[in-house]
Amino acid sequence: MTQVVINPHDGSTVCEHPYMDERRDELLDGLVAAQRAWREVPLAERVERIGAALAGFSEHAEAIARDVTLQVGKPISQSRGEVQGCVARAEHVLSLAPTALATDVLEDLPGRGEGVIERRIRHEPLGVIANLAAWNYPLLIPVNVVIPALAAGNAVLLKHSERTPLVGEWFERIFAPLEGALRQVVLTHDHTAAWLGDARIDGVGFTGSVRGGLAVQRAARERFVPVGLELGGKDPAYVAEDADLEFSAPNVVEGACYNAGQSCCAIERVYVHRSRYEEFLERAEAALAGWAHGDPLDEATTLGPQATERAPELLETHVRDALESGAKLVAG
Repeated sequence: MTQVVINPHDGSTVCEHPYMDERRDELLDGLVAAQRAWREVPLAERVERIGAALAGFSEHAEAIARDVTLQVGKPISQSRGEVQGCVARAEHVLSLAPTALATDVLEDLPGRGEGVIERRIRHEPLGVIANLAAWNYPLLIPVNVVIPALAAGNAVLLKHSERTPLVGEWFERIFAPLEGALRQVVLTHDHTAAWLGDARIDGVGFTGSVRGGLAVQRAARERFVPVGLELGGKDPAYVAEDADLEFSAPNVVEGACYNAGQSCCAIERVYVHRSRYEEFLERAEAALAGWAHGDPLDEATTLGPQATERAPELLETHVRDALESGAKLVAG
């Protein structure tokens, strides 16, 4: 079986990848061995080597940004911004690692006779962490798991979204110097569930839908490994009576439209104080008109296509429902 990635803008084939389920033993045994070596590297050296590897994102920034745009339709300027944000976030996490992972020395307790009980908390790596990353921010989302996991001495199995396997390849290539402690894999949903039940997986980080989170929780529930779930949001904005509409209107529109609205924190509805409603609506309409829809590789484009085939139909359904419920169509 082969995974085919389609450009959401023009329908062309971006890439094809064979699924890798038959390589489970090879990849997981390799990660277990790599983690045993990586955990022995002193923390300060791990941080230094991860930091050095991050230069690969900057070195290949334009190619990475282009791959993101081709796979999910994000405007190229926004893809470049995500590359920069990925590096900045990773560097920040690394700056916290020496303190966060240092041994915690607690107050001694009285022991028998004149002795004392020394108390320490050591932060030990778990082993192999499976990271299931979403497509909408394909760099920022995995870096939230990959960098802390590697800094703590773990190895990482990165299973990226079926829409963004090329990003998984970039992560594997960039972090290859770290004893092979990060590998990427292309799997179906069913295969992914089977891998999460494997005894060689010691923790799971997932970002995606509520339905996907339930599936991950079910797959890992028999083994009592740590599972971190970051799921979808339902986010409103409130425009108060004393709001600065010159500032708030365009920013609310951006919060709804950035990345074509495909964000867990995207603004889905707006509550406006009745005394500011008409002015806000006028300013919001003007702000929306400034978003340029088109080829996401065009530097002028600020609003790309929806990344999934069913998304436009779903949006049309929401619009029809709103109009039937008494809403007024202002733009679109």
